[in-house]
Amino acid sequence: MPAIAERLPAKYLVKAEAPRIIASREQHEAYIQRLLELQRKAHRSAEETETAKLLVVLIADYEAKQFTIEKASGVEVLRELMDANGLRQKDLADDLGGESIVSLILKEKRQLNRQQMEKLSHRFHVSPAVFFQVFQSTGRPVISSRTLQAE
Repeated sequence: MPAIAERLPAKYLVKAEAPRIIASREQHEAYIQRLLELQRKAHRSAEETETAKLLVVLIADYEAKQFTIEKASGVEVLRELMDANGLRQKDLADDLGGESIVSLILKEKRQLNRQQMEKLSHRFHVSPAVFFQVFQSTGRPVISSRTLQAE
């Protein structure tokens, strides 16, 4: 009786070059390059499509374990969005209630309220959740769900 591997179609067998769990930065880079190559192909075979799906999972798993993203406060997110969009404080005055209020918010002397978060989320096309601040680096509460409900 033939071994099980001999009876299986070739597409079910693990090949020497088949993607495996990523163990190094070099392997991570190689998998990203391979995925990009596959994405650029106009017509992929079914096997190439499955390989691309597997690479996405393996790359995401490696990155989740290796690259941690520090939590940012709502003000830090706002500053980054302003920088990325080439905006100054006066550009947000209408959304936030005036230049002096924008200044206070950016200096973390005033909290963003729910309406301001909603306006910013629409302007930058992000979820309002990116502006929620539970604790600053000082550890003191800045805004909580209770504060949001009260407004």
